[in-house]
Amino acid sequence: MIIKDITNYIEELAPLNYAEDFDNVGLLVGRYNTKITGVLVTLDTLEETVDEAISKNCNLIISFHPIIFSGLKKLNGNSYVERVVLKAIKNDIAIYATHTALDNSKNGVSAKMCEVLGLKNTRVLIPKKGIIKKLTTYVPIINADALKTALFASGAGNIGNYDHCSFTVLGDGTFKGNENSNPVLGKKGTLHTEREAKISVIYESKNETAILKALQENHPYEEIAYEIVTTENVHQDIGMGMIGELQSEMDEKEFLLYLKHTMKTDCVRHSAFINKKIKKVAVLGGSGSFAISNAKKAGADAYVSADFKYHEFFTAENTILLADIGHYESEQFTKNLLVDYLTKKFSNFAVILSEKSTNPIYYI
Repeated sequence: MIIKDITNYIEELAPLNYAEDFDNVGLLVGRYNTKITGVLVTLDTLEETVDEAISKNCNLIISFHPIIFSGLKKLNGNSYVERVVLKAIKNDIAIYATHTALDNSKNGVSAKMCEVLGLKNTRVLIPKKGIIKKLTTYVPIINADALKTALFASGAGNIGNYDHCSFTVLGDGTFKGNENSNPVLGKKGTLHTEREAKISVIYESKNETAILKALQENHPYEEIAYEIVTTENVHQDIGMGMIGELQSEMDEKEFLLYLKHTMKTDCVRHSAFINKKIKKVAVLGGSGSFAISNAKKAGADAYVSADFKYHEFFTAENTILLADIGHYESEQFTKNLLVDYLTKKFSNFAVILSEKSTNPIYYI
């Protein structure tokens, strides 16, 4: 078993193209072809995390947050980031990060928060754009059905709860091959007109490699004409945050105490009470102030996230209860999610939950 086997499986849950543009996800330290001795799963990678990996014979650290976020110009140990990377390299330990790829996964960070809080009827709070693409190609009519079948099998044509979705237009295609061509239809040097089907299918960008392979292998022409565009469609199952409902409504103070107990936090910062029962709850792991307006628009009674600034509490405007439970606290169950996911697939080596708390914030 090599690192690539592990990362391929993780990327079924959290494809790297789900990550936000600013992020740094994937294999940050190490080589994909390294044989696995054990996996340590953590929220952050610090020097003590690397020491824990060494002591437990784990040569791969799966970390939610990336230890390398911006570019490193030097590796001389002057910062905690440099020291972590140096120690990992010295001890042949690889580091892989999921971060916003897992944030945007339907079964990722916010979904885990919903599970812990017991929310039902959940859905994505901010569906993601730029994930859905459209492929258009042109094929002889006689080959159209076979090509569509191959494209569907490779992952094309899926929209939410529907699959095998496509659109076909019939028309006349023309081409003339030069002296080096080997046309399947017509003769080289002669203008040829062929009744063709223009086929358009949408697909999730993570499937693009497989779809283009299916196109190449199942299209009869020597030169295949096709185009790919990124659509503005949102994907209802991919995106930041989630919203759902409590099993039973609670008054505001009862909800905040429930939140404090369930999310294992020493402090819940919140906006002014709005004198209404809490039933519909939006959540987003990590720094989530950017989604306050989305939670309000979705009709949430309360929004649970972290890192709200002073003036952002005013934006509640007596319409929603904002609850800041702390950055670490909102994401703390993410490593449990990853351990559970990995142990279902791999049993021939250890997948270990880190025992270290990497929360840099303390309360007195």
